[in-house]
Amino acid sequence: MKNKGNYWVLAFYYYTPIFDAEEFVVQHLSYCKQVGIMGRIYIAREGINGTIGGTWQQVNIYMDDLKSDPRFEGISFKMDEFEHPAFNRIHVRLKNEIVHSGLKNVNPIRQTGKHLHGKEFQEMMNQDDVVVIDVRSNYETRLGKFKNAITLDLETFREFPSKLPELQEYKDKKVVTYCTGGIKCEKASAYLLEQGFKDVYQLYDGIIGYAKETGGKDFEGVLYVFDGRVTVPVNEVNPSIISTCIKCNTPVARNLNCANVDCNVQFVMCEPCAQEMDGCCSEECKNSEGKRPYNGTGFYSKPML
Repeated sequence: MKNKGNYWVLAFYYYTPIFDAEEFVVQHLSYCKQVGIMGRIYIAREGINGTIGGTWQQVNIYMDDLKSDPRFEGISFKMDEFEHPAFNRIHVRLKNEIVHSGLKNVNPIRQTGKHLHGKEFQEMMNQDDVVVIDVRSNYETRLGKFKNAITLDLETFREFPSKLPELQEYKDKKVVTYCTGGIKCEKASAYLLEQGFKDVYQLYDGIIGYAKETGGKDFEGVLYVFDGRVTVPVNEVNPSIISTCIKCNTPVARNLNCANVDCNVQFVMCEPCAQEMDGCCSEECKNSEGKRPYNGTGFYSKPML
C-alpha cells in the first residue's frame, strides 16, 4: 500500500453535455474550496478537464463525488503521488472548449478514434502499416516522445488543422494519435475522421496511462506536465534523454520558463548554465528590467491570492 500521507495529483477529462455550465462552474468552485482541492478545472458545455491536487483523503472524496454525478459516471482519473503540493490555489473556469483546439464543431461524443489501451498501443505502434502522430506542442515533444513518432512542430494545439497537408500521405494507413492524457486526441482523431482518414486510433489515457500500464517502454525522454512538477519520468524499461541544453548542448531533461517575465519563453537548460544565465534564455533577457530572481527551478507560480 502506498503512503497515503503524501500529496496526490489527479489529471482527468470527460466529454459530456453540461447544459448548465455557467451555474456548474460556480457550484464546483465552492465545492472544491470546501473539500480543499487545489488546481485548475475547465468546464464547458462539452465537458470537463482538470488537473488538481490534494491529500489522499481529499482527492478520493473528489473522485467519488464527481463519479456520483450521472454526467461523469464514466470518467477516469490519472493519479500520481508527489512529495509536496503542485498547486497553491484553485481555479474553476468557464471555457468555450475544455481544450483549446479551434475545432468547436468537432464533437468527440458523436465520433472519435478507436481507443487503444497501453498494451494494445505498444503492440501496434511498430507495425509497418501504422503511423503514430504526436499532437502535443513543440515545447512538449522536444522533451519527450515515442520512438519513431511524427511530431508536427505545433506552437499550440490550435495549429493542428493547419498541419493536415503534412498528414495527407498517411490517409490510407492506420493512424494512431497520442498526447499527455488523451484529451487532445479526442478532437484530433475525430477531426481526422471528418477529413476522410479511414482507420484512426488514439492512445486512451495518453502517455500517462501508457506509462502506468507498460512501464513506458520506447518513450524517449521525459513527459512535460502542466503543474509545479514541470516534467515527470515515463520510461522505466529503456529510458533515454533526447533534449539538450540550448547553451552548451549537454543532454538534459530540464525545462525552464525564462526568468524575464516579459519573455517567459520555455526552453531546455542544464543547471550550471541556468545559474550562469540567472535562469534566462539569452543575455538580453538576463539584462532586462523585467527579470525575476532565478528560483532554481525555472517554474514561477503566481502568488497566492
